[in-house]
Amino acid sequence: MTVRTSAFAILAVMLSLVPTLARAAPLTLLDGLRIVTEENRVVRIKQQEERMSRADTAIARSRLLPSVNASYGQTFLEHQPGLRAGSLTAETGERSFYTYQLVVQQILYDFGGVTSLYQAAKLMEDTKRLDTIRTRNGVALTFSTLYFDVLESEKMITVAEREIESLASHEHVARDLLQSGLITRNDLLQAEVRLADAQRKLLDARNMRKINEARVNSMLTRPLGTPIEVVEVTRPYAEPPPYEGAAEAAEKNRPELQIVDATLKALGYEERARRSEYFPKVLAQGERDYTKNKYLTYEENMGVSFSMSLNLWSGGSTRAELEKARLAQSRLRIERARLADDISLELEKYYLDAVNASEAIRVAAGAISQAEENLRITRLKFAEGTGIARDVTDAIALRTLSETNYYRALYDYYRSEAGYLYALGRNLRDEYGR
Repeated sequence: MTVRTSAFAILAVMLSLVPTLARAAPLTLLDGLRIVTEENRVVRIKQQEERMSRADTAIARSRLLPSVNASYGQTFLEHQPGLRAGSLTAETGERSFYTYQLVVQQILYDFGGVTSLYQAAKLMEDTKRLDTIRTRNGVALTFSTLYFDVLESEKMITVAEREIESLASHEHVARDLLQSGLITRNDLLQAEVRLADAQRKLLDARNMRKINEARVNSMLTRPLGTPIEVVEVTRPYAEPPPYEGAAEAAEKNRPELQIVDATLKALGYEERARRSEYFPKVLAQGERDYTKNKYLTYEENMGVSFSMSLNLWSGGSTRAELEKARLAQSRLRIERARLADDISLELEKYYLDAVNASEAIRVAAGAISQAEENLRITRLKFAEGTGIARDVTDAIALRTLSETNYYRALYDYYRSEAGYLYALGRNLRDEYGR
């Protein structure tokens, strides 16, 4: 075997491996949901915010516990301390000495100020946790919609390829009939024009598939050009969950409403904390001091003290903070009412979309079989010379339209169902994992 022959053999083997290497691993809807709900950048940002809020809670809790402070110092004097009384002098201290101090301080009572701030911090931590849940489910809805878009674009490619196959077959028959003198040149031109248009639609469908694939990759935090092989969903389409009681279910399950409710409670605690600033704070303090000085009666001393502090004037900031808290609560109550209305509209929209899509599926499924039968009969007539070319191309277009309508209705239903489940406050990852 020559060197050139060996090189060609190696190249042939490498080229045969390329399709295998480029082949994408199958991606199910549930697999994709698992990835995006854990690794999507938006979700990860919310998780970091949740951890930050947990730290804020720990900071607020620390104010309920005693504060312990220690200090140490070393002093060097030029002259030794002393006392002069007439002609008599007495040394009272050392030129070089060190001191240390340990102080423990605890708030005994502040009319619920610190406790209220801690309760408010815990509630705000809950809102961050709920916001992570909301974001994760919103990302799941977006991914599900894109996943169905990819599936629909693949079906559009299949429909376009089938149309091209039918038109190419019709063109072949028309060419034979033209040679036999049974049809005119114009009939063949019609078939060629329809075939060219079908080829253009196939290019559009493939481009749309690539765009949708890139969007899915973006959510999966993968390179946009990564090949994806989506797996068809096996979830049966039927009527969506009942609309009766949907508003009550959303009221209970939607994290957006739970976030507003928790924030309202937190603002109530913050208002109480600000009001406590009008009242005194009672503190207890324990100290242990040591000063190295042989001239002192006691170098070490310990003691306990109790104190009360009251802010007599703060320039009106306490009153302003109280007013701000009350206004924030009023604004949130209005916001909650608006949010509840938006959720009700969202529920109704997705429900009606799902119902309409379900009906469209039923109608389109029947139209496909009718279009197939119409195309079969039209082809026979044309092949026998009793039909015209336009009838065949129209029949092919009619079948393509019926198939297109069916698949669009099918994936419209899946998208609407996902939106309706989201509007109800259900976890999409759990729903599609059943």
